[in-house]
Amino acid sequence: MTQSKPVVIGTRGSKLALAQAAEVRARLMAAHGLEESAFAIQVISTAGDRILDRPLAEVGGKGLFTKEIEESLLDGRIDLAVHSSKDVATVLPNGLELSVFLPREDVRDAFIGRTAPTLDALPAGAVVGTASLRRQALVKRLRPDLEVKTFRGNVQTRLRKLEEGEADATLLAIAGLKRMAMEDVATEVLDLERFPPAPGQGAITVESRIGDERLGGLLGAIDHRETHLALLAERAFLAELDGSCRTPIAARATIEGETITLTGMILTPDGTRAHTTRRSGPVGEATAIGQEAARVVIAEAGPGFFDGWRC
Repeated sequence: MTQSKPVVIGTRGSKLALAQAAEVRARLMAAHGLEESAFAIQVISTAGDRILDRPLAEVGGKGLFTKEIEESLLDGRIDLAVHSSKDVATVLPNGLELSVFLPREDVRDAFIGRTAPTLDALPAGAVVGTASLRRQALVKRLRPDLEVKTFRGNVQTRLRKLEEGEADATLLAIAGLKRMAMEDVATEVLDLERFPPAPGQGAITVESRIGDERLGGLLGAIDHRETHLALLAERAFLAELDGSCRTPIAARATIEGETITLTGMILTPDGTRAHTTRRSGPVGEATAIGQEAARVVIAEAGPGFFDGWRC
C-alpha cells in the first residue's frame, strides 16, 4: 500500500499518549509494510491537560481531553486521533467514529503506595489522591476511614505529587504503566472483584472521520475484534447510564467463543451504596447487552439513587 502524503496522527502530548500513538503507528507500519515516514505524529494540547486545579466535573468532563483533537480531525488538520478509550465521551461529534480498538492491555488498577504497600495496609486517615470518581467511590467503599483528595495531571505529574508527600498513595491504570515500561512503580495490582475497572480501561482507540475512503482500509487491518466487541458493550452500558466524569461507573466485558459477558457496577460517590449486574449473550448483541445491564442496575438502584450527583 502506498501513501501520497503522510498520515497525520493527532494525540495529547503526555508520555503515555505519545506511547499510544507510537503503538498505532507501529501496527499500521507492520500491517501495510509502510515506513515510519508514511506517518506524522502531531501533538495537540487539550483543555484537560491545561486545567489541573479543579476536578473534571467542574470544568466540562471527559470531553476536555478530546475536544481540540476532534476539532483538528473534523477540519482535516489531522487524519486520525489516538485516545485512551476510557477518556472518550459516549457521544461523539457528528461525522466522527471510533473505528479501531487495539488489543486490550491489563484492565486492572495499580495502587502506588508511599507510606504503605497495599490499600489494606494504609493506616486510618491516610490520604489517597485520585482524579477518578470511580476510584474515589471504590476506595471509600473498601476503606471508609481513608481521606480521598483530587489528584489531577498525567502519570508523571501524579507520581511527582506523591513523591512530594501530597498523598500517601495514588491509583493508576496498570495498562498505562506497562505501556511506558513503568509497571514496577505499582506496589499492588488490585483485584478485579474488589476494584472493577472503568469502561474502556486498558484499550487504545482510534477516532476517524466517517466515510474517509483513504483511511478505511488502512485502519481496518489493525482493529482487534474481541476488544472492539467488549468496548461496544461497555460504552453502551455507560451511555445508557448517561455516564460522565461525575458518575462512579465500573464495567468490564469478556468474550469466550461467541458469548460476551458484561459485569457492570454503579456506586454513590461516597461508596456507601453499590449495585452490580452481570449479563451474557451472543457477541452480535454486544450493544444491546450493555444497554440491558444498565437498565437492570438503574431499576435495582431506584429513582433516588442518582439524585444530586449525576449530570
